[in-house]
Amino acid sequence: MKKFIQTIKNIFSIEELRTRILNTLGFLIIFRLGSFVTLPGVDPSKLADNVEGIFGLLDTWLGGAFSNASIFALGIMPYISASIVLQLMTVAVPYFQKLQKEGDSGRKKINQITRVLTIAICVVQSASYLSTAIPGEAIVLDNRFMFQVSSIIILTAGTIFCMWLGERITDKGIGNGISMLIMIGIISRFPATIIAEAISRGMGQALIFIIELVALFFVVMAVVALTQAIRRIPVQYAKQVVGNKVYGGQRQYIPLKVNSAGVMPIIFAQSLMFLPAMIAGLWRDESDIAQYIGTTFSQVESWQYNLVFAILIILFTFFYTAITINPSQIADDMKRNGGFIPGVKPGKQTSDFIDGVLSRITLPGAFFLALVAILPAFAIIAGVNRGFAQFYGGTSLLIMVGVILDTLQQIESYLLMRHYEGMMKSGRVKGRTQNAAVA
Repeated sequence: MKKFIQTIKNIFSIEELRTRILNTLGFLIIFRLGSFVTLPGVDPSKLADNVEGIFGLLDTWLGGAFSNASIFALGIMPYISASIVLQLMTVAVPYFQKLQKEGDSGRKKINQITRVLTIAICVVQSASYLSTAIPGEAIVLDNRFMFQVSSIIILTAGTIFCMWLGERITDKGIGNGISMLIMIGIISRFPATIIAEAISRGMGQALIFIIELVALFFVVMAVVALTQAIRRIPVQYAKQVVGNKVYGGQRQYIPLKVNSAGVMPIIFAQSLMFLPAMIAGLWRDESDIAQYIGTTFSQVESWQYNLVFAILIILFTFFYTAITINPSQIADDMKRNGGFIPGVKPGKQTSDFIDGVLSRITLPGAFFLALVAILPAFAIIAGVNRGFAQFYGGTSLLIMVGVILDTLQQIESYLLMRHYEGMMKSGRVKGRTQNAAVA
């Protein structure tokens, strides 16, 4: 306890770090306050007390903004969907590949295109949200057309404002802003859900509740292990004699994460899983197929939903790993610096070796990531409260663990730069930051 208090003192004794933490808290408070501002023309007392299925999961992500018919009801989900589309296009379309290689100027153009696409997605998703998530009796305005138009504009502006908050957190605060907004929405629901689960179990089922907590602890440990697990490839650097001094000759490592993609495959896959139910909701009264799709993909415990979800996670894990780690570039950098992997020739053979290792460790990592993501469905089937089950693994837990580790890693880097002790007595806090190569 004494070391913990001293660490807190060290953190707030660094002016820049203290300012960034306070900025982050301020932006997060603004985000949470906006989650309780209801759309004009909606009677909050007539909204559903809770939402289930895929909409319930989205409500958990947004900290209740979805069920409150808030101006932040869509959060930053449209922005994430737009980012998915742009990342796919950087692989398939030569124009976007060229932009990606242009450095900062190319990234600025891609960001501008992403924002424009976000607005277009907002219009579609907000129209679907208004028709599926808000009951007719909750709308108090007589002119429904004006209500639809004004609400679409407000929901789109809310999403753009959430994007701005996320960017400000990244620039002026601690951690990744977009991920931080999702995490704070998730954490805000955790105390209420665990209390509700304890009350529902009562004294007669106290043992079952304790077992659930123990199981949750082991799931958290498994997620941390997945996030931290790395495969180290040894790299030997040749000795160089410059004047009377000898440089190099030491052995270092390339740390390849088992889950190099971090939480992004989950976010990408989850964003796409929202679309079938929302789009089908537009034609649910006109088509039996649309009604079936909407019903099936609104239930997070259905086998169809979990099968598609798991497949998307596996595919996105390989996709995101492929676009973030370039074995050829790592091999070229090693060759220029006089490094080589023992027993492997420099150049193409080194690139093929790294690619092979990466593929072998990514495959089990992707399957384990998919398994953890669908654990809430098994928890619901086993009788766990639906709200508490969302924290029993799955997207919510993966996001929380990943974001917390990233944030702690940034804080520890500030401490070490100022010659303070780290946040742990032994070892270092490791986030999801990927180091492509050791130089």
